[in-house]
Amino acid sequence: MTRLFALYALPNRADPLLPLVARFLFAAVLLPYFWASGLTKIGSGLFSPSLGAYAQIFPRQMEAVGYDASQLGAFQTLVVLAGTWAEFILPALIFLGLVTRLAALGMIGFIFVQSLTDLFGHGAIDHPGTLGAWFDKAPDGLILDQRALWVFILLTLVIKGGGLLSADSIVIRRLSGQSA
Repeated sequence: MTRLFALYALPNRADPLLPLVARFLFAAVLLPYFWASGLTKIGSGLFSPSLGAYAQIFPRQMEAVGYDASQLGAFQTLVVLAGTWAEFILPALIFLGLVTRLAALGMIGFIFVQSLTDLFGHGAIDHPGTLGAWFDKAPDGLILDQRALWVFILLTLVIKGGGLLSADSIVIRRLSGQSA
């Protein structure tokens, strides 16, 4: 009976590891994906995105202007710049465990916008294999299936924070007067 109680208490003892595992999985699976995607959007400098960045984020508008980004407005440029920087900054913050909850929440918003762009901007809504479906036998739908798992990892970080081995915990310990 004692073993049963010990087994029941195991999740409580493992609970502090959950944020570390979530950050590790994010770094192993999604950080390289987002950084590679961000690299495709960098143009000749930090404030001049590539033509491909506009085409990835505003596909229909770019097609309408003949892929001439100069015909787009300041709003589109700001959105493309913010999206490009977010693909580098938010994953780095999550990796370091710095302002983890806010960075994870930002990534959830980013994934939501990315998914809408893929569905309606790039037309993935018309391709059931790409869209995917929950409760079917195929677990590899790019949008619904995979991104639901991405968001679950990020929700873990929004709820739990960065964990014991994070920059957040070091900052909190320093601010509270405890030694790191």
